[in-house]
Amino acid sequence: MKPLFARSGVLALCAALVASAPALADPPRSDQGAARKEAQAGHILKSREIEARILPMMGNAEYLGFAYDSTAMAYRLKFIRDKRVLFVDVDARSGRIIQKSW
Repeated sequence: MKPLFARSGVLALCAALVASAPALADPPRSDQGAARKEAQAGHILKSREIEARILPMMGNAEYLGFAYDSTAMAYRLKFIRDKRVLFVDVDARSGRIIQKSW
């Protein structure tokens, strides 16, 4: 059987690695903040404008929200209908539907 201090040293090392994991991860992307800045600058449409165009097209689907991808300059709107998740990808500059996933 190993001495107690050897086991506690391993535990301390594991705890230190777990505690440092968030610091080693990539910094979180702030795409929502990027969307706000781009919309204020007039480079893309505001999320409300996109929602006003797309929501009426979705009939009885329940709207769950959106995400903005600053790299693609696109919004992804998420819906649910009949227990199925639906996505609509929209070009943030033009409001044109890029892709529907369902």
